[in-house]
Amino acid sequence: MEPLYKPEGVEERWQRTWEEEGLYGAEPGSGRETFVVAHPPPNVTGALHTGHALQISLADALVRWHRMRGFETAFLTGYDHAGISTQNAVEKHLVDQGTSREEVGRERFVEIVWDWLRQYGGTIMNQFRRMGASMDYRRERFTMDDAYVRAVMRFFVHLYRKGWIYRANRIINWCPHHQTALSDLELVHEEVDDALTYVRYPFADEPEHGVIIATARPATILADVAVAVSPGDERWRDAVGREVVVPFVERVVRVIEDERVDPEFGTGALKVTPGHDPMDFDIGRDHELPELTVIGPDGRMNDQAGELAGLSQEEAEERILAWLREQGQLVGREAYRHSIALCERCKSRIEPLISLQWWCRMDELKQPALAALNERRVRYHPESQHRYAIDSLENAPDWNISRQIWWGHQLPVWECPDGHLTVEEAEPEACAECGSAELTRSEDVLDTWFSSALWPFAILGWPEQTPELEAWYPGTLNTTAREIIRLWENRMIFSGLELMGEIPFEVVIIHTTVLARDGRRMSKSLGTGIDPLELVAEHGADATRYGLLKLTSSQDVRFSEGAIEEGRKLANKLWNVARLILANVGDARPEQRPHALEERWIAWRLDRAQAELEQLFAAFEFSAATSMLYHATFDDFCDWYAEAIKPRLYDGDEDAQATALANLERLLKLLHPVMPHVTEEIWSNLPARETRLIVAPWPEQVGAEDVGEEFEPIQTAAEVFRRAGVRPQLAEEQQRIFDAVVKPERAKVDGGNVEAEADRLRTEIARAEGMLANERFVENAPGDVVEAEREKLERYRRELDALGV
Repeated sequence: MEPLYKPEGVEERWQRTWEEEGLYGAEPGSGRETFVVAHPPPNVTGALHTGHALQISLADALVRWHRMRGFETAFLTGYDHAGISTQNAVEKHLVDQGTSREEVGRERFVEIVWDWLRQYGGTIMNQFRRMGASMDYRRERFTMDDAYVRAVMRFFVHLYRKGWIYRANRIINWCPHHQTALSDLELVHEEVDDALTYVRYPFADEPEHGVIIATARPATILADVAVAVSPGDERWRDAVGREVVVPFVERVVRVIEDERVDPEFGTGALKVTPGHDPMDFDIGRDHELPELTVIGPDGRMNDQAGELAGLSQEEAEERILAWLREQGQLVGREAYRHSIALCERCKSRIEPLISLQWWCRMDELKQPALAALNERRVRYHPESQHRYAIDSLENAPDWNISRQIWWGHQLPVWECPDGHLTVEEAEPEACAECGSAELTRSEDVLDTWFSSALWPFAILGWPEQTPELEAWYPGTLNTTAREIIRLWENRMIFSGLELMGEIPFEVVIIHTTVLARDGRRMSKSLGTGIDPLELVAEHGADATRYGLLKLTSSQDVRFSEGAIEEGRKLANKLWNVARLILANVGDARPEQRPHALEERWIAWRLDRAQAELEQLFAAFEFSAATSMLYHATFDDFCDWYAEAIKPRLYDGDEDAQATALANLERLLKLLHPVMPHVTEEIWSNLPARETRLIVAPWPEQVGAEDVGEEFEPIQTAAEVFRRAGVRPQLAEEQQRIFDAVVKPERAKVDGGNVEAEADRLRTEIARAEGMLANERFVENAPGDVVEAEREKLERYRRELDALGV
C-alpha cells in the first residue's frame, strides 16, 4: 500500500472496475429479495448540484448496504428531457450563434435540440459515476425514448377515456419569452419599484362623480369588465349596483360586491379584469362577467386593444395616462413597491393570461393515493413531510398538463376542420364525430412532469409488461428534495395506483436542503452555489459523500466544508491503520481468535457499532450513522484497539495478527456503504479475498461479551493522566493496554499532584450535583444541556474513583 492515500485515480479506477465486472447490474427473476430504487431523473441540461450529490449519497449508501445483505438491488435512473429547460438552453445557444428559434423554424429547431441532447445527454450519468453511484447504467432511460413516449401517450389516452382529461379556458402563468404556460413552482418572485395609479371611473348617469380605483397596470384598463368593492364598505355603499364608465375604451360596467376585495388596498375599489389577473378571473366566473384579453402571448397589446394594438405595455400605458390627464380622470400617482412573478429560467415577467389548455381532473384520480398515504402504505420521512404530502394532495387543483413549447411529447389529439377532437395513440382514419378524413395533430406537447408521473414503471417497460416490471414493481424507496413532493412523488403514487394497481414505492426520504454558507438557498448567479464535483476533485468522492451525509441532521442546514474535511481525515486514518496491520501480519489469514482484553473489547464495540448502524440506516438517520462510524473508527479501532495490539503485532503474536485482519475486514464492511472507494482499495490488499468488497456479505454479529466495565478504568486513567499527569492504579492487563496506548514514558510529567487533582474533581462534582439538584435548571434547560451535565458528573466521579483517594 502507498504511504499516503490519494483518492484521485483510485476512485475512478474502482468505478470502472465495478461497472465493467457487472457488479452494479441487477437481473430480474433471481429469486432473491429485492431492493429497488427508481431514482428520479435529473434534467439532461443540468450539471450535478449539491442536492443531487446528497440525494445520490443517501440512496447509494442504502443500495450498497442492501447489496451486501444479499438483496437483488436494482438502482435505476436516467435523465429527463426537461422540455422548457432544454428549450431555454438551446435558445441561448442560438442567440450566441447570432440566430433564434424563429429564424431557424420549428422543424430545424427540433433537430438542433436532439443534437444538443446527444452531446450533453451522458454528462449527468458520468457525474453520477464520479460520486460512486452504483447504478445499473445498462438500464439507463430517457423520457423521450420511443418506449417511454408510447407509455406517455397511452397514459394520456387512458385518462381521456375515463373522462378525467378535458380542454378548457383558464387563467394561467404565461411566459412571453418561452411562449408557454408555467406552474406556480416554476416562478420566482422579485420586489420591484412601481407606480400606483389612481383613476376615476365616472358614473354613467352622473359623470362628475364616480369610483376611484388604484392600479399598478394601467395597460389592462382596456380589459376591465366591472368594478368591485368589499361587502359593507361604507365608502362605496351608494355605488354598489350602479354603472361606471371604463376610461379610454368608455365601456359601461357595473359596480359589484365581492368578499375577495381587500378594503385596505388603494381606495378599496378594485377594477375587475378577468383576462389578466387570477383573482379577477375567479370573481368574473362567479359573477358571470365577460373575459376580455388585451395583451397577447408575446406580451404586447393585441388586436382587442384597438388603436393600441402592437404597442408594448409601457407604450400603451403612456397613451392611457395621457388620455386620463386630458379627461381629468387621473387622480394621482404614488410610489409602490410590490412583488411580481418572473419565469425562473429567463426572468421574463409573467403574464396571467386566459388560455385554452389541457387539464386533468384530480378529484377522483387522487383518492387512492390519499388512502395509501393515510394508511401509511407509502411513508414520507421525516414525519413533517408526510403530513405535507397529504395536505398538498388533498388540495391539489386540476393539473395543467399541456405546454406550448416546440418539442416534447406531442399530444395524441386529432382535430377535424369543424373543431371536433379525437384522442387516439395512432392517427384515426376519420373524425369520430363527423367522419371527416381531414385530420391534423395538435401542436401542444405534454407537460414534462406528465412523464415524471410514469417514471417508476415506464422505465421498467410499461405497458409492454417486461420481466423487469414484474420483478421490480413496486419498488422500495425514493429520495428527493421536499419541493419535488408535488411535482414527482405524489404524481408517481397516484399514477402507479391508477395504472398498475399498486404503489410505486414504500418510502420517500425527503433529504436535507443544503443552504449556502450565509443561510440562503444556493445560487449560481449570486456565486453561493457549491459545485460538488469541485469538492470531489479536492477531497475525493468518499469524503464528499461522508460530509454531505453528516450534514443531514435537519431539514435545512448551512453547508460546511468542515464535514467533508472530516470525511477526508477519516479516509486517511483508515488507510494508515490498515497499512499498520497489513505490514505486520506476516502470512496470517483473517480469523477471530481473541483472547486479550483489547480484542474482546473491540469485538464487543464493533457488535454495538454494527447494531447501531443497522438501526440508523433503517431509520434513515444518516448524520448519526456517519458520526457513529467516525468514532468507531477513529476512537475505538484506531486510537485504542490498534495502539493496544501494536506491540503484539511487532512481536509476531499470530493470534493478534489473525484477529486484527478479521477485525479490519469487519470494519471495512461497516464503512463501505458510506465510503466505498477507500474501503474497496484496502480490501483488495487483504489476504484471501474471494470477492470484491462491494458484493462481500454483510458481517454477522460476533455476539461478544460485554467487557465495557473491565475496559472503562483504562480509558478513565488515560483521561486523568493526559490532563493532570496522575497515574491511577490498574490491574496488570489493564496496565499493559494503558502503557501501549498512552505511552506514559514519553510524557514529561513527574507523577502529578494527586491531591490537587482530587480536590479539583471534588469541586466539579459538587458544582454538577448542585446544578442537577436545582429543579428550575432541570425543568427549564434544554434536554441536551441537562444530559451533558449528568454525563460530566459521572465522568468526574469515575476519575475521582480512579485516583483511589
